[in-house]
Amino acid sequence: MARRPTFGEEPRSLLAVWSSRFAWFAVAVAALSILIVRSGILEIAPALATFAAALILAALAVLLSFSAFVVIWRQGLSGLGSAILGLFLGLLLLAYPAYLGYRASKLPELHDITTDSGNPPRFDALARQRPPGSNDYPGAAAAQKQRAAYPEIAPLQENVPVKLAYDIALALVTKRKWHIADARPLAAGRREAVIEATARTPIMGFRDDVVIRMSGIGSGVRIDIRSASRYGLHDFGANAARVRSLLEDIDDAIGSAPEPRTEPEKKPQAPAKRPRR
Repeated sequence: MARRPTFGEEPRSLLAVWSSRFAWFAVAVAALSILIVRSGILEIAPALATFAAALILAALAVLLSFSAFVVIWRQGLSGLGSAILGLFLGLLLLAYPAYLGYRASKLPELHDITTDSGNPPRFDALARQRPPGSNDYPGAAAAQKQRAAYPEIAPLQENVPVKLAYDIALALVTKRKWHIADARPLAAGRREAVIEATARTPIMGFRDDVVIRMSGIGSGVRIDIRSASRYGLHDFGANAARVRSLLEDIDDAIGSAPEPRTEPEKKPQAPAKRPRR
């Protein structure tokens, strides 16, 4: 038997009810997709498909909320709060991909950024974790796009020992809580110090791999960085921002570090003169 409305109870808009339901379901599906990416229990494709489903549900919630507004206005039904909730949650989920779409329209299609496109740092320890064919640098076309979009990204040269630069870079990577895959300090028979680590994007947790190479030049050091996404053809500027930020932090840390000092050479003491008798 259908439930009869009690005295003083206004009929509720079903469009408003379903708007809030679709919105909450979209939030749950989006959270599930983020969990899939961060945990790595499935491949990236199912995670992206799940997130796409969440966006479709969010769009339906927004459409239903607007329809509910019209019905509530014309028929005087209740449910305005549910319609507003569905609209808010739906737009909140759609704001992130809309922002990424805006950045994609303003930035070139790049996913691999380096300070040295002629001889980019290589992925060694991380090579097996990356998809096939993604270890090689994209080539001259990508380098030209990078120079046009990010001309400030260039090698960093400092007048400090390689060991000091390596220690500072390793401390900064640890502070950022990146997963360090390999850290090779300068040693006998090795011309370079190298750090390989994996960073995660803030929201979805996508993995981007980073290589920091420190080479001795004269009495100083040259620091090169490469940051590359594991998946996708567009990083929406994330890798360039990571390289730029790391270079600035290394430069600041080296500038504030105490200068290495060498022990003063001890002058040989002259033999004491024997007293004359």
